[in-house]
Amino acid sequence: MRVYVPLTLPGLAEAHQTGRLGTGPFVAYAVTPALREWYVSEDTEELEYAALGRAALASLRLLAADARAARRRVVVAADVPDGAAAPDPERGPDAAEPGEVTVTVSVPLGKAAAVHVDAGDAEADVAAAAEALQAADGGDGDAQSVVDAAEDHELLWYATQEVPNLVGSA
Repeated sequence: MRVYVPLTLPGLAEAHQTGRLGTGPFVAYAVTPALREWYVSEDTEELEYAALGRAALASLRLLAADARAARRRVVVAADVPDGAAAPDPERGPDAAEPGEVTVTVSVPLGKAAAVHVDAGDAEADVAAAAEALQAADGGDGDAQSVVDAAEDHELLWYATQEVPNLVGSA
């Protein structure tokens, strides 16, 4: 199963240093029945892109909680064994974010398929979105527009061999 792990650049630097995305359990995003229902598509690529987008929003939440982190969203795509990631049964299908799963195994960074990171020109919009996120969650339409502006930036694709260069810029 392909999962999308939300991080920040400092989180990616830690994963690079330890060699692990996480040792489980940790939150990631994947194509789940709830995501299929929320996104209303049968196209696998579209659904995976939607899961990546949910992880990017989760990365934005991590940035909102860490004022010192560079204002760039980070998502690592990795494959885990079937059954190693599933929606949290205690939260129930209605309470969970669409696509949110709990990964229960250790995931080596070396097994990651790709790393997705905002370009430098997205930093101002991502910073503004991190500041506006709480108000957007509370229903403020203007704040939601600020968050949407960050989501308009496409995350760039990097091979895992490029992680040392990425974390050098953290």
